[in-house]
Amino acid sequence: MTIGLWLEKWTHFYPERIALVDVASGQRWSYGEMFARAQRRAAWLRDVHGIEPGDRVCWHGQNEPEFFEVLFACARLGAILVPINWRCAPPEVQYVIDNVRPKLTMVDETLAPLAQAGEVPQVPCFDAAEDTPLLILHTSGTTGRPKGAVLTHGSITANSLNTTVACDLRADDSTATFTPLFHTGAINVLSLPLFHRGGKVVLFPRFEAEEILTQIEKEKITILFGVPTTFEMLRDDPAFGRVDLSSVRFALCGGAPCPLGLIDDYAERNVTFRQGYGLTEVGPNCFSLIPEKAKEKAGTVGFPVMHCQAKLVDDAGHEVTEPGAVGELLLKGPHVCAGYWENEEATNAVYKDGWWATGDYFSRDEDGYYSVVGRKKEMFISGGENVYPAEVEQVILSHPKVSECAVVGVPDERWGEVGFAYVAPASITPSELEEFLQGKIARYKQPKRVITMDALPRNAMGKVVRAMLPTMAAV
Repeated sequence: MTIGLWLEKWTHFYPERIALVDVASGQRWSYGEMFARAQRRAAWLRDVHGIEPGDRVCWHGQNEPEFFEVLFACARLGAILVPINWRCAPPEVQYVIDNVRPKLTMVDETLAPLAQAGEVPQVPCFDAAEDTPLLILHTSGTTGRPKGAVLTHGSITANSLNTTVACDLRADDSTATFTPLFHTGAINVLSLPLFHRGGKVVLFPRFEAEEILTQIEKEKITILFGVPTTFEMLRDDPAFGRVDLSSVRFALCGGAPCPLGLIDDYAERNVTFRQGYGLTEVGPNCFSLIPEKAKEKAGTVGFPVMHCQAKLVDDAGHEVTEPGAVGELLLKGPHVCAGYWENEEATNAVYKDGWWATGDYFSRDEDGYYSVVGRKKEMFISGGENVYPAEVEQVILSHPKVSECAVVGVPDERWGEVGFAYVAPASITPSELEEFLQGKIARYKQPKRVITMDALPRNAMGKVVRAMLPTMAAV
């Protein structure tokens, strides 16, 4: 079913139910009001700017409620929305624009406010097929030029269904959306699944820990999503200990391995912490760890969600099935994207026979629970042994003084490669950490050098930008 019908369908059942809350303005819109706003925006795109099926519309704005009315308007028209990272430099923005060749690029100056009174224009819904594109989301480009993942009406709907089943989403559920709306985490982890389910999205203009915690209590938010960094910042805010978090059913953590100590900190506030896994091109909700196993299987991501197949393969492409064995994760299902925008070579490199090669190493324990071992491109070989930085980082992060860590392989004359550990905050000494690691991991995994920093460089979604580390600290 075309996503352009979602809001219309809810107006038939519960038009007065609150769909969106904009924290910046304090405004609240019901599903009936959201549908009217999307219809007016669709008419504006069609009649003023001539937007037709297949046309690309770039969004170069921040976390504003108009984003969602534009998204549903594009779905109504059969157009394709392309959010642009507003943190990018002008040449990087121009690259995305040149890549997708939009008919319209929306910035603050072109996002004209629309009259909300009067008759709602009748904009018929484009009859989108499952493979009709709706979103082009560009990857971060940390390993090269950004590539535009093409998300279709079918793949987005499949992700919403997977999320609804895995998280047992209800119509009375709500979430805090504070991550940037150019990222799949803000759009597809919980916002669109909740709009699909008839729930409530509370939109924040930016991440502000105290404001988010305040709104959790005020709006009775039930599900939280973030990356380890944002959850740490929420925990460290003075408001964390005093606000009422009893409405929160659970917290979902993605984007990077979650320190086990962080899970314990939220458990003390009776918040169940579940680590997830996904990527822009697939889902992004691909695994689920049920709340009943969240503590026992902490550090794992659980099992593949309902409409998702997963397997691990070695470098020769043979399936790996033994408990504890490491292999690259391949995913298959209706939530897989349609490939990279006008980049057949890049698509064919990772998408074969219906399986998407994630570039991530995983393992399974004796009970079949999956765990992230690390990025394939981040693994290095020291003295003939494979070293997975994520595994080493998890041990380092268990030190009570460490809040951030990244391990990077660097050339070494004797061992081929060795690990350098970049750690924050700078108050911990290298000798303290080196002593702490003794006996906790194999000697070949232990970093040859520890570099302490005030903070590690991160991108918009809180992921460490590893390529910047050598330039930020003398090695």
